[in-house]
This record gives sequence, structure tokens and C-alpha cells, in this order.
Amino acid sequence: MPPPDVTEILQEVRAGDKDAPARLIPLVYDELRRLADYYLRQERPDHTLQPTALVHEAYLKLIDQTRVDWQNRAHFFSVAAQVMRRILVDHARRHKAMKRGGFQQKLSLDEAVDYSESSDVDLVALDDALNALEQLDERQSRIVELRFFGGLTIEETAEAIGVSPATVKADWSMAKAWLRLEIGRGYQHGDVV
Repeated sequence: MPPPDVTEILQEVRAGDKDAPARLIPLVYDELRRLADYYLRQERPDHTLQPTALVHEAYLKLIDQTRVDWQNRAHFFSVAAQVMRRILVDHARRHKAMKRGGFQQKLSLDEAVDYSESSDVDLVALDDALNALEQLDERQSRIVELRFFGGLTIEETAEAIGVSPATVKADWSMAKAWLRLEIGRGYQHGDVV
């Protein structure tokens, strides 16, 4: 008998099966851990949040979601991207508050926003830019979040938000260009530490 897939177990979670979360974790843990490793490799070397802690905190928040109508695996990882983004940004904001803005949390945007090879962007600045983009174009903001924080492919992103891969590609290109300008503007005006 083949092992159950993520979508099937998510439906069991949604139906209130109290044992379903225990069956889900082995199916999603490795991918969540891979995402956490990727994000934290981009952080400062002395970052206090470890990949295992990020995965566990994200997983607990994901399973505790009572208002989410889990659709499928792509939907789960899209929500996981949002949760991990929130955890990392909250951590960065707390760190900055403790240091009173004296330490910059850097995150490479080489893959995500196609920034230049030597450019690093403050994680808080990226979050602020994504929030501003969301006000202009919610779908583009969501695509960046899914691709960068969720690690989803073009096709998985298209499935998660219910549009064609061609639409995702076009919006992805537009969003990257807009974020480059927005983040660059923040640095020019001294808005970003």
C-alpha cells in the first residue's frame, strides 16, 4: 500500500483527525528543513535562530491553523512560506530593537529578486517592500513570497494561487523589477539602516 500523500493527510487535519499532524510531519519535515537551512544560510553568522527551531515553530503554527481550508501540498507550502517569513521578520525586528538599529540583518536576493551579485538586502527592508508591493499588487507580492520564502517553482506557485505559469512568470519579472527599485530607493534615502 503506497504511503498517503500530503494532500490526503491535510484533508484529515482539516476534518479534525487528531492523529493526522503526527502522520504529516514525516512527509513535510525534510522540505521544511531544506527551506529553513536556505533562509538561515543567508542570515548573519551569529544568528540565534537555528533551522530546527524555525521548522518546529513554523510547523506548530501551521498545524494550529484552524481557519485554513487546506487544499493540497502546494497550498500547505505556500502558507508555510508566509509563516516562516513572519517568524524571520519578527526575529529580525526584535534583534534590531535590541540593538537599536545598530546591526543589519542581511539576506541575499540573488535568486529571489535578481539583485546584483554583491547586493544584500536587510530582511526588514525586504518585508517592508513586500508589504508596499502588496498594496499595489497583491498577487505579485504573493508570488515573491511563494518563490522566495516558500521555495516554490513557477508551476507550484501557479497551482497555489490558481493562475497560469505564464502569468506567474510575467508577475515575477515585474515584481523583481519593482522590488529592486523600492529597496534601492530606501537605501538612497537612508530609510534602510
